[in-house]
Amino acid sequence: MPHPSTIYRCFFGFITVFCMWLAPVVPVSGDETAALPDMDLDRTVALALEANISARISSERTRGADALVKSRRTEFLPTFSAQYNYTRNDEPRYSVIPILGVVQPEEEYAFVTSVTQPLFTGFTLTSQYQLARMGLDAARLNEALVRRDIVFEAKRVYFDLLKALKLKVVAEEAVTMLEAQTEVAVNYHEVGMTPLNDLLKTKVELANARQDLVAAQHGLEIARAEFNLLLRRPIGTSVTPVDILDYAPLSRTLAECLDTGEKDRVEVAVAGLEIQIREKEVTLAERDYYPMVQVQGNYYKLGTDWQVAGGEGISDSSFWDVQAQARWDFWQWGRTGHGVAEKKSKLAEARLNRTELLDNIQREVKQAWLKADEFEKNIVTVQSAIDQAREGFRISEALFKEQMATSTDVLDARTQLSETMTRYYNALYDFQIALAALDRAMGKPTIEIAEVQ
Repeated sequence: MPHPSTIYRCFFGFITVFCMWLAPVVPVSGDETAALPDMDLDRTVALALEANISARISSERTRGADALVKSRRTEFLPTFSAQYNYTRNDEPRYSVIPILGVVQPEEEYAFVTSVTQPLFTGFTLTSQYQLARMGLDAARLNEALVRRDIVFEAKRVYFDLLKALKLKVVAEEAVTMLEAQTEVAVNYHEVGMTPLNDLLKTKVELANARQDLVAAQHGLEIARAEFNLLLRRPIGTSVTPVDILDYAPLSRTLAECLDTGEKDRVEVAVAGLEIQIREKEVTLAERDYYPMVQVQGNYYKLGTDWQVAGGEGISDSSFWDVQAQARWDFWQWGRTGHGVAEKKSKLAEARLNRTELLDNIQREVKQAWLKADEFEKNIVTVQSAIDQAREGFRISEALFKEQMATSTDVLDARTQLSETMTRYYNALYDFQIALAALDRAMGKPTIEIAEVQ
């Protein structure tokens, strides 16, 4: 007859496992139970936008493009300049008429002020200004593109972190249950109530579960590090995200998403601007077909000393003139024509790029929509499977109490339930990431950027 202490250990172990089996398996969040959430999705996006280097670079490019527009605008205005000259001649020059004396002094000083106003430049100034304006618009659109991608990345790392937390909890529950099950199996085996095969299988399952737990812990550390790197914080910084277990079903049809993507994607506007820029570059390349015309006014002061106040040999110490200048390089051996042909080729390339972009947008939207639809259906399927797995576990546990099932049967049922919960969390958070990818493909982020507190 077994020793009473052995029977007691068996009974105590059975009660422990029995209580664990009775405990409902519900979505919990492990580490979150020990600390209040300190990060929600809106705040994550706001901090990512604030910290991201690419966002700062795009902002600087926008400021640079704005400065270029202001610079190009000033080219329509007159230019003022001043010039001061000193000339040392080898000797003074005298007039052939002695009474006139010196006509060119040995040292000459000259001060000239000028104002120049372009009148016609072959549409060069207008084209350059319009190019700068379109460059500013493109910089702003590219800044919006960068921000959109950051929003998507923030959503992705946020839901990846939530998923890693949940998978770690599932792995911890499996290890805890299998440790208790192993203890019961050892005690039952000692009194001859459990065959050795069941005991060995329980130990193998426990070893596998511990390996899964290590992998889940490392996965959580990787997800946390990626989250902190996006926010440019130390990778080991502790973070407790606000959980999001609810989800809104995919309500938009594929046709609606395709139409939205074609209309709202910022890349389409960028491609349109690229075409306009290439058209202006064609106009700019044609400038040498036209003459350049400008008017210039000059005021002169001459003298024999640094004060330019006249002197011997200088008949008129101050005077002015106005010049109208026209220049036309009418023969350049086809250089202008070849330059125009090169710009027209780039214009045709820009138009083809826009067509290709629209095709790629259609493909991206369809792929994103199908992924979201797939994960949504997986959520519905797995939710019903959870109920079935729980019921299967309950039946196995009841049969075990009646000695109509082995501990291995109960172990298999519990493992199936853990695997089902894992698939549920994968489907749930992958669906959220797929929705974010669909929003990105359509060019429509769906959350408002919260102010950083």
